[in-house]
Amino acid sequence: MNIKRKIKVLVVDDSLVFRETIAEGLSKDASLEVVGTASDAYMARDKILELKPDVMTLDVQMPKMNGVEFVKKLMPQYPLPIVMVSSTDDAVFDALKAGAVDFVVKPDAAGTGLEAFINELIIKVKIASTAKVGKHKRTPVSDVGTPAESGSKLNSEMIIAIGASTGGTEAILEVLKDLPRDIPGIVIVQHMPPVFTAMYADRLNDNCNIEVREAKNGDRVLPGCALLAPGSYQMQLLRGNDGYYVKCFKGDRVNGHAPSVDVLFNSVAKHAGGNAIGVILTGMGNDGAKGLLNMRKNGAFTIGQDEKSSVVYGMPMAAYNIGAVEKQCSLGSIAGAIMDYLKTKK
Repeated sequence: MNIKRKIKVLVVDDSLVFRETIAEGLSKDASLEVVGTASDAYMARDKILELKPDVMTLDVQMPKMNGVEFVKKLMPQYPLPIVMVSSTDDAVFDALKAGAVDFVVKPDAAGTGLEAFINELIIKVKIASTAKVGKHKRTPVSDVGTPAESGSKLNSEMIIAIGASTGGTEAILEVLKDLPRDIPGIVIVQHMPPVFTAMYADRLNDNCNIEVREAKNGDRVLPGCALLAPGSYQMQLLRGNDGYYVKCFKGDRVNGHAPSVDVLFNSVAKHAGGNAIGVILTGMGNDGAKGLLNMRKNGAFTIGQDEKSSVVYGMPMAAYNIGAVEKQCSLGSIAGAIMDYLKTKK
């Protein structure tokens, strides 16, 4: 009988109580084995070499060396899938940039939401165990730089819709920072909890030629601007007399997510039709696959990230397998594929 090997997890947190809480919670899942715990980065380094875990959970704020610095030092020498455990702190994005796979938000001091936290951590540890890590060492194509303007007038009637999950924070940045200031309006879903979506949008805004902000209900979708769906809300594209705008609303989770890529893509298929480009990036699961297919059937140009450049080739693979992807690209060439297509749609 083939017995599947358990995923070995190392838990790193400076709080003894929280360390034990995480270890106990993860151990309740039959597919996970907590092989050790550590209270700081130095102890964690020794435990990694000794125990060779498959995944590490890592607190962001720790004494001696914080979690972000530890990720930066560890990943070039010992690439390991890491799930960050964070309070509401934008430092988690520095950890993701340095190579961490994902993050989970800590419950409050009173322990409110502890069960949901453990359940989410279990899911993300399992996903992380399948992720490709250490790719942050590559030199992004976009480092060459791009002009701030496209050099030719782009069709402002177009809409670009982007969806991503695990690994998406860096993938979305990689695409957006290569786009010119006069790019048609962009709408984005990245699976992420509330509060963090606003911080992430600000971070993108600081690193791109275009304006990026968290969407508010009724915001118009305008050239040179990208709207990011707020965490725990669904977002749809609608069309009015004066152009496109977004509807953000509290709705049921779709494919387990709010915001859901399918919700956005289906609305783009309905209201933008052939005046749209759909892009599905790295992530676990199949959210966005059916919506992207719907977009393609309604005349949109659709792009899927390829397996080699995806941290987790789940969502792009699901879309590709059902025929939703018209063009498959490496992450570094997606912005170019968008621009090439827009030049045919003047």
